[in-house]
Amino acid sequence: MRSPRLHARQAWLHGGWTDAVLAVENGRFGAAAPAAAGDEAGEILRGPALPGVPNLHSHAFQRAMAGLAERRWQAEDSFWTWREVMYAFAGRVDADDLRAIAAQLYVEMLKAGYTQVCEFHYLHHRPDGTPHADAAAMSLALVEAAHEAGIGLTLLPTLYMTGGFDGRPLSERQRRFGHDVEAYLRLVERLRALESPTLRVGLALHSLRAVPEAAMREVLASGLAQHRPLHIHIAEQIGEVQDSLAVRNARPVEWLLDHAPVDARWCLVHATHMTEDETRRLAATGAVAGLCPTTEANLGDGLFPLRAWLDAGGALGVGSDSHISVSPVEELRWLEYGQRLATRHRNVAATAQAPSTGERLLAAALAGGARASGAAVGRLAAPAGEPAPRADLLVLDADSPLLAGRDAAHRIDTWLFAGNANLVRDVMVAGDWVVRDFRHRDEARIAARYRATVARLAGA
Repeated sequence: MRSPRLHARQAWLHGGWTDAVLAVENGRFGAAAPAAAGDEAGEILRGPALPGVPNLHSHAFQRAMAGLAERRWQAEDSFWTWREVMYAFAGRVDADDLRAIAAQLYVEMLKAGYTQVCEFHYLHHRPDGTPHADAAAMSLALVEAAHEAGIGLTLLPTLYMTGGFDGRPLSERQRRFGHDVEAYLRLVERLRALESPTLRVGLALHSLRAVPEAAMREVLASGLAQHRPLHIHIAEQIGEVQDSLAVRNARPVEWLLDHAPVDARWCLVHATHMTEDETRRLAATGAVAGLCPTTEANLGDGLFPLRAWLDAGGALGVGSDSHISVSPVEELRWLEYGQRLATRHRNVAATAQAPSTGERLLAAALAGGARASGAAVGRLAAPAGEPAPRADLLVLDADSPLLAGRDAAHRIDTWLFAGNANLVRDVMVAGDWVVRDFRHRDEARIAARYRATVARLAGA
């Protein structure tokens, strides 16, 4: 259902609240106009209106294993022991399963306020590692799931070639992730032909340990890498940093900056363990730091150097990664809370010029997430001379007790830092309402299929 004209009495436009009329045409926002006195034309939104939030890092299949890795089974549990649980679960998921899991996840994302997701996709082949008859089958399952749920998708087919910095072959459980460069670029080319207003195709290098230098250079030299999002996991764990130093005599971020043309196309996911010099150098490139605080906390990865990053002018966005939480509120909340615990200070992200912690974090996540997704999202209207943004927005519940008595200066801070009730009442993507009154338009059917799929996988 489309609404060509929206009256938002409280619209967050260009970092401030205003009473505005938003025009929607062909799934995009036109110029926003101040609401005239007595103007009630068009649909009146039922609460504060905000841009939809981009989710810049997702491994969709992992949503179905959330909660299965929380029992201690080694004296020193870590990311590496969690990875063994993940590999075992991934080994049971095929294309139909992936579509069912991803559709349910994307419904949950929409209900939480995410309207664009960057899918870092490396589950390419059959569980035994043999290719599908259609090499794009697993990728197409994600495309179909996103279309079914109604979320914008940046699909990032991922190159994964080796099992470590030393170039060891992929293990038996990693075989389904693997491509050579030629096959990988064919896959990207195939998927690129499917692009639409709600589907963007980028590229991903799984990590420096999984992509040899020569392969990285070949991908970057291809025409497919031009003007497209380019994502990579990097410096997530101390063990990765130590292995990089041992084999390449450089830290991961340091090595990448010295050997690749890192610029605003890039999204470095996690980048948790950086020196002050790496932080300054990376921020200067315009690359986006892809932060996933709930997953990074769940895995015991460490804390990103947020204050130094912001001081250096660095761009950032947030993602739900392993989906132990599916909420931009929780990602932004814990991005700030982690810094408070580490520094023993409050409102770490705020400054004298930007005193609202919530507004500064949300504005950063919208801008950085839009850049990392390669999509015109994250705004309710475009500044003069810029492309019209896709008509994505979310409407907060004006009737919630949490927002009672909150003026404009405290509205976003309250949404992000007060209580755990979901305040996202309505969600629009590309001009279509996909969530109304807290319910997704196809929620029951998608959830029923998901429950059947996960029950079967649990018994496999």
